[in-house]
Amino acid sequence: MHGGEVRSRLRSALAETTRQLGEAGVPSPSVDARALIAHAAGTEQPLVMLDELPEDFAQQLAHLTARRAQREPLQLILGRAPFRHLMLDVRPGVFIPRPETELAVDLLRQHLDGPLHEVIDLCAGSGALGAAVLDELPRSRVLSVEIDAAAAELTAHNLDRAGTGRGRVLQADLLGEIPELAAVGPVDAVLSNPPYIPPEAVPRDVEVLEHDPHRALFGGGDDGLEVPRAVITWARRLLRPGGVLIMEHADVQGQAALGAAADGGGFDLLSTVPDLTGRDRFLVARRALGEPTSGSERLSR
Repeated sequence: MHGGEVRSRLRSALAETTRQLGEAGVPSPSVDARALIAHAAGTEQPLVMLDELPEDFAQQLAHLTARRAQREPLQLILGRAPFRHLMLDVRPGVFIPRPETELAVDLLRQHLDGPLHEVIDLCAGSGALGAAVLDELPRSRVLSVEIDAAAAELTAHNLDRAGTGRGRVLQADLLGEIPELAAVGPVDAVLSNPPYIPPEAVPRDVEVLEHDPHRALFGGGDDGLEVPRAVITWARRLLRPGGVLIMEHADVQGQAALGAAADGGGFDLLSTVPDLTGRDRFLVARRALGEPTSGSERLSR
């Protein structure tokens, strides 16, 4: 097969795949079509550079397109998801990392007072936040905490790929007492993208409702903030004076999250930070200077 024939097949495949995905209601049919075509072709290079296609290209593309048309998330079909400078592995049954969460790492670097060596990622999911910290801050160490066994296993995998030997995982429920976590600290930062959706706010997107685990979506309690409040409580216990908590929440939960952090005391700087679309999405809280923490050991011990 010569280059001209390959390009002709790719143009036809792009047009037909885009049409099918568009008719299925996929939000970005052309972008997804290109990703599926590259996956079926077994390449990561631009499609215009291809000069041959696998023998089973058409069958593979038809299979992948059918999955996406059923609104299976593109990330699960490809087995990976981009997050900051990384390409993370993703698996069915584990929360898929979102681009909007990437801002948490920037906020950490902007608001931290002092060095950043010891970081805890609560409700780690796929391990996206912890892996990004290990990748971008080579002197850091990360402890990721996750309740779900499959997610904890994936987190360990992604942490090891991002920073071999500098990340570890603890499978535990933040709503209970966790002696191993209570013994850690004081740490420089706590990051978290916890479940926070209220019980009545059922996600509209099929990809989210049918493929993200509900445990990773719904935060518990009438307002969805049961788990986020536990995150705040743990951060208060674990952070060193001047250490920071960066926690994602829903755009309608800014004031409630601020109130939860203020009510328990222990923080001297509190703010709500918008995401790139201008919606309030992050709680930033600094552990009060001069106050002791309950932890007594370092992550490296």
